[in-house]
Amino acid sequence: MAASFHIEHFGCRAARADGEAIADRLRAAGCCERQPAHADVVVVNTCSVTAEADRAARAFIRRAHRLNPEARIVATGCYAQRAPQELAALAGVAAVVGNSHKAFAPQIALNLANRPSLGKGTGFSPYIDVPPEGNASQGVHQFFPVQSLLATANPALILADDRFAHSFLEEAQLAPGAQTRPNLKIQEGCGNRCAFCVIPQTRGSSRSLPAPAVLRQVEGFVAAGGNELVLSGINLGRWGRDLEPSANPPRTFAQLVRQIIEQTNLPRLRLSSVEPMDWDADLIGLLSEFGETRLARHAHLPLQSGSDTVLRRMHRRYRPWHYAEKVAALQSAAGHGLTVGADVMVGFPGESDREFQETLDFIHALPFGYLHLFTFSPRPATQAWKLHAEHPVPPAAVEERMATLRALAAAKSQTHRTRFMGCALDAITLHTPPALAGRGRTSALTENFLPVEISAPLPANKMLRVQVRGLTTEGALQAKVAVSSLCQGKEHSLTPLAF
Repeated sequence: MAASFHIEHFGCRAARADGEAIADRLRAAGCCERQPAHADVVVVNTCSVTAEADRAARAFIRRAHRLNPEARIVATGCYAQRAPQELAALAGVAAVVGNSHKAFAPQIALNLANRPSLGKGTGFSPYIDVPPEGNASQGVHQFFPVQSLLATANPALILADDRFAHSFLEEAQLAPGAQTRPNLKIQEGCGNRCAFCVIPQTRGSSRSLPAPAVLRQVEGFVAAGGNELVLSGINLGRWGRDLEPSANPPRTFAQLVRQIIEQTNLPRLRLSSVEPMDWDADLIGLLSEFGETRLARHAHLPLQSGSDTVLRRMHRRYRPWHYAEKVAALQSAAGHGLTVGADVMVGFPGESDREFQETLDFIHALPFGYLHLFTFSPRPATQAWKLHAEHPVPPAAVEERMATLRALAAAKSQTHRTRFMGCALDAITLHTPPALAGRGRTSALTENFLPVEISAPLPANKMLRVQVRGLTTEGALQAKVAVSSLCQGKEHSLTPLAF
């Protein structure tokens, strides 16, 4: 019987890409995927951006062990890097693999499933680089067989150091499957050192996947029938800055995006989150040149706060007016069909009523199509940890502010989506939930990142044009397959939003 595994994902798109890469390697080695209660190995791909993310990972591990006491649990990801001993102490955990050693996670999972021979001929290494005691940047690293390390580990094998030398997973070739629109992670780590962020500790400094590897993945995805690919990273706009200088481009993220568009036949490329100041003139220009045709008119710019004083305490590298200028430039380049999204944090230490009102006013003034809202969570060893101890925002105030922002975000989203009534938009069909499919309908996503419910049964991964007829009670666009080409181009016929 084939070894079986389950992967549980937590966190961002980049973390999801890591988990999918582990799953792909295990499938290639002959393993099958099952639910946690029936898997030989359960891989928990953790996040640690908030205390709630830590809690959710611990709760899942306890539940998985309760359901399946015989399963061997592998904890990996950001929590595994930040606090490996905490996870190793949980019942059922056999190995904790930090982001520094994530490339070894598939081989460790195979050995824990007692199927090490399955990995032969699939590129797995039987040896693991073990960091010396103390600071991993010092001392000589040694390689040991996976099986012997697991056999002597008590209670769990822990692999985590501060070099991050084995953090990039060798991804299997991406293809449309469980994910119609898979993420291709091309960048890892971040060096921005925002006051609230634990990412520099859990993922290290910025590192880039070389352009030839990126292009091979894109070309293989197209050959496998893929239609939309999402470029992702921890600090995506910094791609290429760590690579050795070369005589020919690409040397910047904008040059890489242009090369993908011009040198491959990928129908649609989408960019995930890009920091405000990394939307340079070249990258914005690509939206003007290829928006709606090959490059999705969708820009996600993390905001965090609309207050200048809060942004300064956060050590963010832009001011509110810089952010507004970038949004204006993006809308000018892509037209009013552009969907702009942002992350907004509530309750950063010392946030006053006046500063929150500044954020509220700032968001009111910009044409956001959606917002990701979250409350501040103090993370150990960050600058904001001490700030929180000195100037915490009362929980009641945080709750009230979140409610206010949720209402504003819902209103902004509805206003943005309503503007497309009667328009025809390009979309890609997704894997439709059974309940919706049973009603003869199909889930889809528009080129400009709006959820759609199509009034016809269609297979996933089909690119088509839809005509918007209304909104569902959940806020998705109601649409039918279009027979006309209304609202083409840059949506110049739409009424501009107040800015």
